[in-house]
Amino acid sequence: MPRPFDPADILSLPLMANLATVAEDGAPCNAPMWFIWEEGAVWLLGSAGTSSVGRLRHDPRCAIEIVHFDNPAGVLLHLGLRGAATVEPMDPDRFHRLLTKYLGAEDMWNPWFVENIAAIDDPDGRLIRLEPDSVFTNNVSYFRTGPDLAWPRGGPEEAS
Repeated sequence: MPRPFDPADILSLPLMANLATVAEDGAPCNAPMWFIWEEGAVWLLGSAGTSSVGRLRHDPRCAIEIVHFDNPAGVLLHLGLRGAATVEPMDPDRFHRLLTKYLGAEDMWNPWFVENIAAIDDPDGRLIRLEPDSVFTNNVSYFRTGPDLAWPRGGPEEAS
Protein backbone atom coordinates (compact mmCIF):
# COMPACT_ATOMS: atom_id res chain seq x y z
CA MET A 1 0.00 0.00 0.00
CA PRO A 2 1.44 3.42 -0.96
CA ARG A 3 2.50 5.67 1.90
CA PRO A 4 2.10 9.46 1.91
CA PHE A 5 5.07 11.80 2.29
CA ASP A 6 5.60 15.53 2.65
CA PRO A 7 5.81 17.06 -0.86
CA ALA A 8 8.61 19.32 0.40
CA ASP A 9 10.76 16.17 0.60
CA ILE A 10 11.18 16.26 -3.18
CA LEU A 11 10.22 19.82 -4.20
CA SER A 12 13.57 21.11 -3.01
CA LEU A 13 15.61 18.48 -4.89
CA PRO A 14 16.98 19.15 -8.41
CA LEU A 15 14.65 16.68 -10.10
CA MET A 16 12.86 16.95 -13.43
CA ALA A 17 9.23 18.00 -13.50
CA ASN A 18 7.15 16.58 -16.34
CA LEU A 19 4.59 19.12 -17.48
CA ALA A 20 1.53 17.58 -19.13
CA THR A 21 -0.62 19.91 -21.24
CA VAL A 22 -3.37 19.64 -23.84
CA ALA A 23 -2.81 20.63 -27.47
CA GLU A 24 -5.45 22.56 -29.43
CA ASP A 25 -6.49 19.31 -31.14
CA GLY A 26 -6.95 17.66 -27.74
CA ALA A 27 -3.79 15.58 -27.94
CA PRO A 28 -1.82 15.09 -24.72
CA CYS A 29 1.66 16.63 -24.62
CA ASN A 30 4.48 16.24 -22.13
CA ALA A 31 7.70 18.18 -21.51
CA PRO A 32 10.42 17.58 -18.91
CA MET A 33 11.48 20.82 -17.21
CA TRP A 34 13.50 22.31 -14.39
CA PHE A 35 11.38 23.89 -11.67
CA ILE A 36 11.42 25.76 -8.41
CA TRP A 37 8.81 25.70 -5.64
CA GLU A 38 8.14 29.17 -4.22
CA GLU A 39 5.14 30.98 -2.75
CA GLY A 40 2.96 27.86 -2.87
CA ALA A 41 3.51 27.35 -6.60
CA VAL A 42 5.68 25.45 -9.05
CA TRP A 43 7.55 27.77 -11.41
CA LEU A 44 8.85 26.37 -14.73
CA LEU A 45 10.86 28.03 -17.48
CA GLY A 46 9.26 29.01 -20.74
CA SER A 47 9.52 31.46 -23.60
CA ALA A 48 6.94 33.41 -25.54
CA GLY A 49 7.33 31.13 -28.56
CA THR A 50 7.59 27.71 -26.92
CA SER A 51 4.94 25.07 -27.46
CA SER A 52 4.22 24.57 -23.73
CA VAL A 53 3.50 28.28 -23.27
CA GLY A 54 1.27 28.29 -26.36
CA ARG A 55 -0.69 25.24 -25.21
CA LEU A 56 -1.21 26.71 -21.74
CA ARG A 57 -2.45 29.98 -23.20
CA HIS A 58 -5.00 27.97 -25.18
CA ASP A 59 -5.95 25.64 -22.30
CA PRO A 60 -4.41 26.31 -18.87
CA ARG A 61 -5.28 22.87 -17.46
CA CYS A 62 -2.17 20.88 -16.72
CA ALA A 63 -0.52 18.28 -14.54
CA ILE A 64 3.01 18.16 -13.20
CA GLU A 65 4.63 14.90 -12.17
CA ILE A 66 7.89 14.71 -10.24
CA VAL A 67 9.51 11.37 -9.46
CA HIS A 68 12.44 10.75 -7.14
CA PHE A 69 13.82 7.31 -7.96
CA ASP A 70 17.01 5.99 -6.37
CA ASN A 71 17.12 2.28 -7.12
CA PRO A 72 20.14 1.35 -4.94
CA ALA A 73 18.68 3.20 -1.95
CA GLY A 74 15.18 1.82 -2.53
CA VAL A 75 13.56 5.26 -2.85
CA LEU A 76 10.55 5.72 -5.14
CA LEU A 77 8.51 8.86 -4.48
CA HIS A 78 5.92 10.24 -6.90
CA LEU A 79 4.41 13.71 -6.53
CA GLY A 80 1.50 14.83 -8.70
CA LEU A 81 0.18 18.38 -8.96
CA ARG A 82 -2.94 19.40 -10.91
CA GLY A 83 -4.57 22.70 -11.75
CA ALA A 84 -4.67 25.63 -14.15
CA ALA A 85 -1.35 27.28 -14.92
CA THR A 86 -0.67 30.88 -15.77
CA VAL A 87 2.06 32.29 -17.99
CA GLU A 88 3.89 35.05 -16.16
CA PRO A 89 6.47 37.60 -17.26
CA MET A 90 10.08 36.66 -16.59
CA ASP A 91 11.30 37.34 -13.07
CA PRO A 92 15.11 37.42 -13.34
CA ASP A 93 15.62 36.92 -9.59
CA ARG A 94 13.38 33.84 -9.50
CA PHE A 95 15.02 32.50 -12.68
CA HIS A 96 18.42 32.98 -11.07
CA ARG A 97 17.31 30.97 -8.01
CA LEU A 98 15.98 28.24 -10.29
CA LEU A 99 19.27 28.02 -12.18
CA THR A 100 21.18 27.91 -8.89
CA LYS A 101 19.05 24.94 -7.80
CA TYR A 102 20.24 22.92 -10.81
CA LEU A 103 23.63 24.43 -11.68
CA GLY A 104 24.99 25.29 -8.23
CA ALA A 105 26.87 28.47 -7.43
CA GLU A 106 26.94 31.02 -10.23
CA ASP A 107 30.71 30.81 -10.59
CA MET A 108 30.23 27.16 -11.67
CA TRP A 109 27.77 27.98 -14.47
CA ASN A 110 28.69 27.28 -18.09
CA PRO A 111 28.75 30.78 -19.69
CA TRP A 112 27.73 29.40 -23.08
CA PHE A 113 24.65 27.71 -21.58
CA VAL A 114 23.58 30.81 -19.65
CA GLU A 115 24.06 33.14 -22.64
CA ASN A 116 22.52 30.93 -25.32
CA ILE A 117 20.01 28.63 -23.65
CA ALA A 118 19.09 30.04 -20.25
CA ALA A 119 19.29 33.72 -21.11
CA ILE A 120 18.06 35.45 -17.96
CA ASP A 121 17.61 38.80 -19.70
CA ASP A 122 15.74 37.41 -22.72
CA PRO A 123 12.72 39.70 -23.35
CA ASP A 124 10.76 36.66 -24.60
CA GLY A 125 11.37 34.77 -21.35
CA ARG A 126 8.34 33.59 -19.43
CA LEU A 127 7.65 31.60 -16.30
CA ILE A 128 4.90 29.02 -16.11
CA ARG A 129 3.24 29.13 -12.69
CA LEU A 130 1.06 26.39 -11.23
CA GLU A 131 -0.51 26.89 -7.84
CA PRO A 132 -1.96 23.39 -7.59
CA ASP A 133 -5.64 22.71 -7.02
CA SER A 134 -4.74 19.17 -5.98
CA VAL A 135 -1.60 17.46 -4.75
CA PHE A 136 -1.05 13.74 -4.32
CA THR A 137 1.87 11.69 -3.16
CA ASN A 138 2.70 8.07 -3.72
CA ASN A 139 5.56 6.55 -1.73
CA VAL A 140 6.34 3.01 -2.81
CA SER A 141 9.88 3.06 -1.47
CA TYR A 142 9.38 -0.42 -0.07
CA PHE A 143 9.71 -2.04 -3.50
CA ARG A 144 13.10 -3.47 -2.42
CA THR A 145 12.69 -3.99 1.32
CA GLY A 146 9.01 -4.40 2.09
CA PRO A 147 7.03 -1.80 4.06
CA ASP A 148 8.71 -2.43 7.43
CA LEU A 149 12.16 -1.27 6.26
CA ALA A 150 11.10 1.40 3.77
CA TRP A 151 12.07 5.01 3.48
CA PRO A 152 11.73 7.40 5.27
CA ARG A 153 14.69 6.53 7.41
CA GLY A 154 16.00 10.09 7.54
CA GLY A 155 14.50 11.36 4.27
CA PRO A 156 15.34 11.01 0.57
CA GLU A 157 18.33 13.35 0.74
CA GLU A 158 20.10 10.87 3.04
CA ALA A 159 19.24 7.94 0.76
CA SER A 160 20.85 9.50 -2.32
